[in-house]
Amino acid sequence: MDVLSDAITAMRTGRPHSSLTSLAAPWALRFGASDGAGFHVVLRGSCRLIPPGGDPVPLSPGDVVFLPHGRGHTVADDPATPSVDVVQAPDGSWAETEDVPPGDGPTTVLLCGSYRLNRARAHPLLTGLPEVVHVPARMGSHPALRAAVDLLGGELERPGPGSDAVVPALLDTLLLYILRAWLHDHSATAVTGWAAALADPALADALHAVHGDPAHPWTVRELAARAGLSRATFARRFTAVVGQPPLAYLTWWRMTVARRLLATSDVPLRAVAREGGYSSEFAFAKAFKREFGQSPGGYRRAFAERPAPDSRSAGDPRPPGVSL
Repeated sequence: MDVLSDAITAMRTGRPHSSLTSLAAPWALRFGASDGAGFHVVLRGSCRLIPPGGDPVPLSPGDVVFLPHGRGHTVADDPATPSVDVVQAPDGSWAETEDVPPGDGPTTVLLCGSYRLNRARAHPLLTGLPEVVHVPARMGSHPALRAAVDLLGGELERPGPGSDAVVPALLDTLLLYILRAWLHDHSATAVTGWAAALADPALADALHAVHGDPAHPWTVRELAARAGLSRATFARRFTAVVGQPPLAYLTWWRMTVARRLLATSDVPLRAVAREGGYSSEFAFAKAFKREFGQSPGGYRRAFAERPAPDSRSAGDPRPPGVSL
């Protein structure tokens, strides 16, 4: 099983949104905080990303910037340009609060997108990312990421039959490639966190084992054997790098898998219990209530009663305003 894919699946909700936007200077868009995560890719021209309390990040053609924590930020041709607020709609898309008169300066073309996330069960792989993940354009670097950008940009600019299915799939692919690129660029220097964990063959083997079969009655000794380390060395290294002991992470992941199954399927509770590594439905229900404060059945009913999000297509290539 793929730990990176699992981490994203654990948090993702709803459908992603995207847009292709052309802006002539002067312009500045201020995005409020949200539960999701977003990205900007500069296809032509240049601009500045201005994070809260941080220095402006210059962006050039081909640069990709990912904001994993939903912090408010501004994107502008110049930090001194007055900004227009952009607000999030219930379906996760974004729109400007007022019309922006076209400028007569240099034009910047942005490819932007957003992902809706459930931060109540945030995977440490994503929570450990910096406020701004900047993947600068460098000749020959991350060709798969560049290819995904080209495909998505082309689909938004020239939509064809099946675009409503293609665009969300490309957005999911782009998110994976952004994270791959950042992990690749930082794994050699990371001391702790998931960049370090996935770059460590021993810890990566143990993590893949847990994600591949969370129902297995794993012990620290068995995971250490998978990692090719002594029990004490493995436990110490895992805790220092990942941030929690091996069995604590195992329990956390089992509960995450169970919660996702309850929210997205009608699998019987006994089957959910088995997937969570519990031999009895009673033991699973007790552990689930201890973790989440309600029974598995109660959680499933509460989730089913929530209002459905706006079903407007996430792949609409011509959304109103700035749909990020």
